[in-house]
Amino acid sequence: MPKAVRYSEFGELDVLQVIEVPRPVPGPGEVLVEVRAAGINPGEAAIRRGQVQQRWPSTFPSGQGSDLAGVVLELGPGVTDFAVGDEVLGFTHNRASQAELAVAQVDQIVPKPAGVSWEVAGSLYVVGATAYAAIRAVGLTAADTVVVSGAAGGVGSITVQLAVHAGATVIGVAGEGNHGWLREHGVVPVAYGEGLAERILAAADGPVDAFIDTFGDGYVKLAIELGVSPERIDTIIDFAAVETYGVKAEGSGEASTAEVLSILANLLDQGVFEIPIAAVHPLAEVQQAFRELEKRHTRGKIVLLPQAGS
Repeated sequence: MPKAVRYSEFGELDVLQVIEVPRPVPGPGEVLVEVRAAGINPGEAAIRRGQVQQRWPSTFPSGQGSDLAGVVLELGPGVTDFAVGDEVLGFTHNRASQAELAVAQVDQIVPKPAGVSWEVAGSLYVVGATAYAAIRAVGLTAADTVVVSGAAGGVGSITVQLAVHAGATVIGVAGEGNHGWLREHGVVPVAYGEGLAERILAAADGPVDAFIDTFGDGYVKLAIELGVSPERIDTIIDFAAVETYGVKAEGSGEASTAEVLSILANLLDQGVFEIPIAAVHPLAEVQQAFRELEKRHTRGKIVLLPQAGS
C-alpha cells in the first residue's frame, strides 16, 4: 500500500505520521500521479495547529500538502490531455500531495519542463501562484518602488524576482545572511529590526509605491506609516490587518489556474526566476522538514521526496 502523511488531531509536529493508505483512484477528469516531489508551506503548519480552522476547516484524519510534481500513473474516465508516463507539475486542493501517490484534476497540472528538476517543479505552485497574485494585486509597474517583507523566504524569494522582472525597483526586507543572494538577483536588501522605516526610505530615495507582505508581524502597519495606499498593499498572512486597514489579501487562491501555472513553469524554464531549495527530505522525515520550516529563517523551499526512502 502507498504511504502518505496523515494526522488525526490538531497539534504540533508530533501529530504528523507517515502511514500506509488505500491506493487513490482517479475519478472523471483526474489523473493518479506518482509523486516525485512535494513542497511544504507555512500555511500547512497553521492548518495542522488549528489556527485557521474558521478560514480553512479540517476534517480528520487529514492529509497534507498542495504542491506536487511527478509521473502520471493512471488516467481517470474522460482524460485525453495527458497520457500515462507524462511528467507533470501542479497542485491539489485535497490536502494530499505529501504522499507517494496523489490524485490531481487535469486543470490543476501542466507538463513539467524537461530542464526543471523534480525538487523545483514540486515547489512551484504555492509560492509561484502566491507571488504572481500579490504582484498583480498591487498593480506593479516598471515605474514603481516596491518593498517585500520576508524577501528571502519561500514566497518572498519568488516575489522579488518576479518584481525585478517587471522592471520595478525592489527593496527586500531580510536578515543579513540573505543580503548577498538578494543583491545577486537585483534586489536592494535592508535588514529587519529597529529603524527599518528609515532604512527603507533611504534605500527607496523617494516614495514607496507598493508593499507586499509575506511575513506578517506588523509589516502592513509599517507600509501604511510609509505612506503606501491600502489598495497597493497586499499581505498573504496578516488577515487581521486586512480588516483593520482595508489592504488586499490576494494569494494562491486568486491565481490557482493551469494558465498561471503554465506561465510560471515557462518563466522558470527560461531562467527568469529560480526557486532556491533549502533542503530535501524523504517522506518519513516530514516532522524534521516542518521543524526547519517553522523556524521561519529558510531561504527558499523545503521539499519532500516521497519516492526517496519513504
